[in-house]
Amino acid sequence: MSRFRFRGAALALLLAATAACQRGALQPTAQLTNTAQPMTAAQPADPKVEAVVAPYRLKVKQQMDEVIGHAPEAIRKNPGESPLANFAGDIQRERAARELGQGIDLGVMTNGGLRAELPAGNITTGSIFELMPFENELVVLDAPASVVQQLFNFAAPIHMAVSGATYTATPDGKPTDIRIGKEPFDPAKDRTYSIAISDYLASGGDKLEFFRPLPPRHTNVLLRTAFSDYVRQLTKEGKPVTAKAEGRVHF
Repeated sequence: MSRFRFRGAALALLLAATAACQRGALQPTAQLTNTAQPMTAAQPADPKVEAVVAPYRLKVKQQMDEVIGHAPEAIRKNPGESPLANFAGDIQRERAARELGQGIDLGVMTNGGLRAELPAGNITTGSIFELMPFENELVVLDAPASVVQQLFNFAAPIHMAVSGATYTATPDGKPTDIRIGKEPFDPAKDRTYSIAISDYLASGGDKLEFFRPLPPRHTNVLLRTAFSDYVRQLTKEGKPVTAKAEGRVHF
């Protein structure tokens, strides 16, 4: 059973249990007795439980199987500049700008923050859940130049791209010729840069500890929702879903 199917079944069971509670079907007992039995793969399912769960499982499966877009080729993540991370970072900047009504300088997504690749062919709602299975929110950080420098210091040794910027990584892993929005970046300049990022990475996840002291501005949009909405909009416009490594990092 794939990770997605397991998650879908668990969600269906949770929905069923919730519905039962609301109907009053689940009542507390005065005393708990140890009636636990060992579970085996051969143990048959309880027909009564299956009858309750089945409609929810079907509903979840129908939702997850909905085709929302088409990719001519798989959008993958790889060491260095990643097509999938470029895809995610660009969507983050675009959606954060729309939600907050202002331009966003940078978008940050690490390969570790993306749990699966987008397949070639039909992209379903389930594909997006596989890509982003967590309830991560899109937030915006307002970072001083010193923190932005730390971001590129982190990115350069692994040739990680940053949406909205280009730079050169030296052989010893130092960032040079950093350009943000085509403007040269000066770490000594007294300026604040806006960064669209997940709340997980903003809190220091994936070794981005230098972001932790910065208070996030909330968009109240899940990353998963931002990705799904973007794919749906492309489909509405008759466009395929594509992304590529396009030389944001030079070395």
